[in-house]
Amino acid sequence: MRILYGVVGEGMGHATRSRVILEHLTQSHDVHVVASGRAFDYLKARFSGVHRIFGYTLAYEDNAVHALKTVLENLQGAVHGAPANVLEYVQLARNFRPEAIITDFESWSYLFGRNHRLPILSIDNMQVINRCRHPPEIIQGHERDFELSRAIVKAKVPGASRYLITTFFDALVRKERTSLVPPILRPEILAARPDTGEHLLVYQTSTSAGDLPGALKASGLPCRIYGFRRDLTAPEIDGALTYQPFSEESFIEDLRTCRGVVGNGGFTLMSEAIYLHKPFLSAPVGGQFEQVLNARYLQQAGYGQHAETIDAPTLAGFIGRLPDFARALSSYQQDGNTATFGEVDAFLATLATLRA
Repeated sequence: MRILYGVVGEGMGHATRSRVILEHLTQSHDVHVVASGRAFDYLKARFSGVHRIFGYTLAYEDNAVHALKTVLENLQGAVHGAPANVLEYVQLARNFRPEAIITDFESWSYLFGRNHRLPILSIDNMQVINRCRHPPEIIQGHERDFELSRAIVKAKVPGASRYLITTFFDALVRKERTSLVPPILRPEILAARPDTGEHLLVYQTSTSAGDLPGALKASGLPCRIYGFRRDLTAPEIDGALTYQPFSEESFIEDLRTCRGVVGNGGFTLMSEAIYLHKPFLSAPVGGQFEQVLNARYLQQAGYGQHAETIDAPTLAGFIGRLPDFARALSSYQQDGNTATFGEVDAFLATLATLRA
């Protein structure tokens, strides 16, 4: 079957998740990909038939989404990106003629499918905001952000044929044509064998997120820190703190062997930590309700702790509860990506039967 696969470029979790699905799909189907931002470069290096498109991005400042910068950057991108998107549209319509659409929160492929009356499969973690019910304690204090986020998510890919929502927590599905599946894990994580060392793994991309180094030093534990100093080409050591340049291999090794993880509320790292039974201290990025949702469900399950900021007392409290978090995580089980692959294959098999 000829499949057009769309990947949103904001946040690399969409790209790494889509890579796993694409590796599965390309064994049996003819697939072209449209992607924006860093997702394009990541997928272009791994697959043929990857097309660059303009996509929505978020601008950050002081560990929060900066609304004005976000608007300005996207207006500028649209001026340059829209003509290229139209060209991609014409070329795909003329040359590839897809029979089905799969989208990971990406609008261009979705609109292509709607305009050509094609079946659309949505695979992402964001639809949990709109297509599931959440208890009051999960959204308490963030009611306005929740309603705004739900409206945005609802408008992103409305009326798809089927929705697969990746999630590590149980939520009550409130809409039809919707199923929950476990997080999609890259093969490097599935191959990792967890061990418990002494260090904390820290992933923080905002250099203005309070006195993070001071809090980490006060913890008394060795800390391996990624993202905080993005210009590094070699590790830099400051007492018990080791600032690491990004390397997928070393990051996974440090994740596999850490005592716990300190980060924001991003779904991908949180899911990988949970799969490897690593307690997680989550301080969501401001203006990102989805990260608040993840962090609160994480805390509700007993897998870690939700915090507004990372300071010395918060970190000490998290470290003191590591055994409790580890006990809760020991019951988490996931059979790789089997469930998700089964859902995707069943969707495509149904389409093939209808076309026969």
